[in-house]
Order: sequence, then C-alpha cells, then structure tokens
Amino acid sequence: MLRGDLIVVGSGDPSLMSADAEAVFADWAAALTRAGVRAIDGRVIGDDDRFEDSGLGFGWSWDDLQDDYAAGVSALQFNENSVRVSIAPGPAAGDSAGIAIAPTGSGLAIVSAVTTSPAGTPTAIRVRRLPGSPRLELRGSIAAGAPPAALNVSVDNPTLFFASAVRDALIARGIDVRGAAVDVDDVTDAPRRSPTAIATHRSPPLATLAVRLMKESQNLYAETLLKTLSARAGAAVATAERGRLEVAAALQAWGVAAADLIQRDGSGLSRYDYVTAAALVTILAHVDHDAALRGPFEASLPIAGRDGTLANRMKGTAAEGNARAKTGSMSNVRGVSGYVTSAAGEPLVFSILANNFEVPGPTITAAEDAIIVRLATFGRTPASTR
Repeated sequence: MLRGDLIVVGSGDPSLMSADAEAVFADWAAALTRAGVRAIDGRVIGDDDRFEDSGLGFGWSWDDLQDDYAAGVSALQFNENSVRVSIAPGPAAGDSAGIAIAPTGSGLAIVSAVTTSPAGTPTAIRVRRLPGSPRLELRGSIAAGAPPAALNVSVDNPTLFFASAVRDALIARGIDVRGAAVDVDDVTDAPRRSPTAIATHRSPPLATLAVRLMKESQNLYAETLLKTLSARAGAAVATAERGRLEVAAALQAWGVAAADLIQRDGSGLSRYDYVTAAALVTILAHVDHDAALRGPFEASLPIAGRDGTLANRMKGTAAEGNARAKTGSMSNVRGVSGYVTSAAGEPLVFSILANNFEVPGPTITAAEDAIIVRLATFGRTPASTR
C-alpha cells in the first residue's frame, strides 16, 4: 500500500502516443508491483512544474485553440494533447448525432447540437472551445447513412489528461488507485513526496523527434523544443521567452541579423512572427556546412513527391525525390524552404515566402512547386560558372 500520492513528474516529452503508452504504463505498473505497491490511497498527481504554466504560444488566434494543431504544451504530454472526436449520424433525419471520443480521460465536456440531415446532404460541423475552458461545443449536421466524421481536437489541460491516463492504466492492471487524477497546480495540500523514483521513461533522441516535427509539421513538437532550449541556460523552469533568447544567440552567431527574424513562438502559428527569405537561406546554408547538423536535419525534411507535407507535390518532375524542404501555411501565408540539386549536380538552397495574397492558396502552392522544379532542371553554362 502506498499511503500517499503517486506523483508523475514530466519534462516535456511530446511523443508518448496512446498506443505507445500501453507498454510504458504497463512497465510503470510492473515497477510499482515489484516495489510492493498494489494499492494507492492517495491521488495520481501530474507534476508539470518543469514548464511554465502558460501552454499556448504568444499571439495565437483564439479561434484556432480547439484544433489539434494549436494544442497547448506541458511538461506532461499524452497523445499529442489531443483526442479524436467521432460524429455518427442517427437512424433518421432529425435525430441527434452520436458522439464518441478517444482516448478517454480528456477532461473535455462535450456539448453537441449536431443533428442528422436527409441522406445525400453535405456534412457541415462547427467546433468551438474558448481559451481556458474544457467545454467543447459541436454544431451542425451530418447526413443519414453517411460515414462518421472525425475531428482532431485539443484538450484543455494536458497535465490532467496525462495523469488520468496513468491512473486508468494502473487500475486496468490491478492496482487499486483510490484518489483522483489531479494537476499539481490544483493541489492545495502539499503532497507527501517519495525520495525514490519508482520508474523512469526517456523520450527518443532529438534526431528521431525531429522527423515527426518536420515531416508532418507537428506544432506541438516545435513549441516543446523551444521551451526545452531554455534548459541550456540552466533555468529551473522552461519558458518560451528563455528559449527565444537561446535561438537568437545561436542564429546571431550563424550570421542572421536580428532585424531579419522576429520570433514569438516555436511553430510559426503566431501572426507576430516575421522572417526574411534571406535569413532562412543563411540558416539552411549554415546547417548544410556543419557536418554534425547536416545529416539529422536533412533526414527530417519532407521529400518532394515522397513523404510528409510534400508527399503529393511535384510528382513526376525533376524535383521528385530530389527537393527536401519544410513547408508552412496558414490563411494568406505560404512558405517552403530547403534544398534541391540542379540538373548539373549543383546543390542549391532556396526559400519562397508569400504573404497577404488574394488568390486561392493552391495557386501559390503551384507557383512554389514550379519554381522548385525550375531549380531542379537548372544548369549553368560554362561561361556563367566562371
């Protein structure tokens, strides 16, 4: 019997997904059992104090916050701090739609006004969750007989989500947990801390995490990395502000002028971020000339026509399998920066940025692709290489 609370302390691993957690939490349960703990008379406390309490990026739009790409970060993170909401039509038009959410323990309070519309009508579902609220509102309709619609939404409290997942896993493996799952910030009485760690889990190395971050443009990983950088300065609490200072110092040494990069978050979701194409080219060229950085960084980049955010772009062209680049997009913003080898075998660095355009986004994307393909087919004449 553990007479007290079980405390789970995190330091920011963003990669523990629901499927992976089965094995990790099973190991934790086994470690508790080996330590003679078959019951816990206290709570499962999620200790996220290694990160600052603010989990959202500076300048994020409030109406993005219910979406998984705007999930807040925490020192404890589970399933990328998001859940999948499945919406199925009722038996007949006019019936309420059925709602399911996975994994469980999100802490979200679902309020659904989604109804079943006549067969053949388009599905139209709107989602709304105000900042700092667990109330997730669903409105709209889904056609009778239509397949379920799926939405990926962020949770309000990642730390509580993690602690709930741990508690549920321990109970499922025969450990009697009598207290609730709680966020350490909501604990008013000081928990009795054990001086001995019962189990430890380490994240994959950065080179592995970077593949998910870059190829799929996973904002949560980028925000986590920014805060983790502040540990280089010996900070007891990781903050985005200290992380930005670390980035600025490194890039200044690389030759990036302070006026060419204004950073407010880690992922680029903030409208207060500004960067020049010249700054990105300087960064990419520096990485390419650094033997320690080049391999892991270039391996993380999406490959044109092959994978990641470039999987369906530039297929059947000279850029397919050749260009490696990071994309970025939001309303009226498109960017792509990376490397491509020319027809003459010359390595080229490029950065293409478009802002405040009035044409459809795919038009800009097509122009980006055309430029990259042109670089891939580019060949200097002997006179131009002198």
